[in-house]
Amino acid sequence: MDAAFTEEQHEIRRTLRELLHKRCGPDEVKAAVRTPPGYDEQLWRQLAAQLGLPGLALPAVYAGVGCGPTELALACEETGRAVLPSPLIATAALAAPLILALGSERQRAELLPPLATGELTGTLVVPGGRLATALALTGANDGDWAGGGRAGGIQARRVAPQGAVPGPKGGEGSGAGAGWRLYGEAGQVLNGHTAQVLVVAAHTGGFARSRTLLFLVRADAVGRTGAQVGDDGPAGLRGLLRTRQTALDETRPQARVELRDVPAELLGEGAGEGEEAGGADGAAVARALAATGAVAAAALAAEAVGAADTALARTVAHVRQREQFGRPIGSFQAVQHRLADLYVSLQAARSAVYYAAWSAGRGRSGEPTAAPYGPHATAEPGVAALALAQALETLRAVAAEAVQLHGGIGFTWEHEAHLYFKRAACDELLLGPVHRLRARAAEEAGLFPGGADAVDGGGPAGAAGPAGAPATGRAREAVDA
Repeated sequence: MDAAFTEEQHEIRRTLRELLHKRCGPDEVKAAVRTPPGYDEQLWRQLAAQLGLPGLALPAVYAGVGCGPTELALACEETGRAVLPSPLIATAALAAPLILALGSERQRAELLPPLATGELTGTLVVPGGRLATALALTGANDGDWAGGGRAGGIQARRVAPQGAVPGPKGGEGSGAGAGWRLYGEAGQVLNGHTAQVLVVAAHTGGFARSRTLLFLVRADAVGRTGAQVGDDGPAGLRGLLRTRQTALDETRPQARVELRDVPAELLGEGAGEGEEAGGADGAAVARALAATGAVAAAALAAEAVGAADTALARTVAHVRQREQFGRPIGSFQAVQHRLADLYVSLQAARSAVYYAAWSAGRGRSGEPTAAPYGPHATAEPGVAALALAQALETLRAVAAEAVQLHGGIGFTWEHEAHLYFKRAACDELLLGPVHRLRARAAEEAGLFPGGADAVDGGGPAGAAGPAGAPATGRAREAVDA
């Protein structure tokens, strides 16, 4: 592993930092979040056109820059410094990698180039606010987190095209030409109110063949009133309804997405022989989500490190200028010790994030993968979750100290210190909490292979746990304790 950054990577950081310094100050951020989309669309188009930001980690064949998760993390560190409100995480770290990993060649050719150039934005829709579980960051993603059974979550059903003969069960079509319809809702969807491409995790198969698959929904194919374009049914009964939700962190806009019999396309349909007419099966979906989770965790952790770095720098500048008892408060040893501890924590988090990003773009053998998000791009177990936990914890500590050390002005809601404080609180709610991230890292790394007996010291080393109580479950309990 070469820990030094290349000249190209340094240039990405310099260019992005200069642009955001000019266009994305605290006042510009507060103004952008109050617009209907929740971000500066003109700035987003500029970032896409000049830097290729949304396509930074996509292959050049799909109009991307051809870099990887490391470059994406470096860019996210700079966007985190400015607390930039944008669809970068939702598009480049969630939607695009899943389309690249599981989509058919037709789906990739249609969707990835406009996503890479910023013409379209995308997001991942997961019901029940279980995004962290779906990405295998806080637990295994092989369960019914998308809504088990025939109710709850988001349900997918296959329908026959017009004029086709109904399937043997009456009503459900099968084979080539059959489509899908989605019904359900999901909250806390990143940029869900503006994304044109929705990658929706939905449950299908009922009880007999229960599994979670991914579907593509094009928002531009649904009328604004909520009725499907060309549908004869009454408006409001069918269609895609999206409502921006009120969030503590306005720089990370979220939405509630309601799917009412919405037409969808199975991700990977037509790519070859698969479980559902060429689509990826449940196991492949779980693996792709886990690989995407490693990249998304590294990107979100990089944003947290960037935000913590700026918050700490602003706090240091303040304590150098603010005088009390006839001297700058930064000259007091107690204040210096607090800031020194934050600096050490920040540097440790930055190192963890860089390693997680490097690991996400390489296989377990240490060799670069052909595509950063391909089926063989397996990150080192536990690294992404652990880096995210450390970064979120650092941002939370730095933001809290920033509010404290700024004194009375730091407690005012309008002060810029609250941008970082809100970001710290909401990011942990999005892909945390921290203790669950660490517990998952311990499970993936096999930290407690002997189970509870090995942790407690009450049994022989390496003793297997009883049936129905795997060691991974006890690892979570041990870490939580």
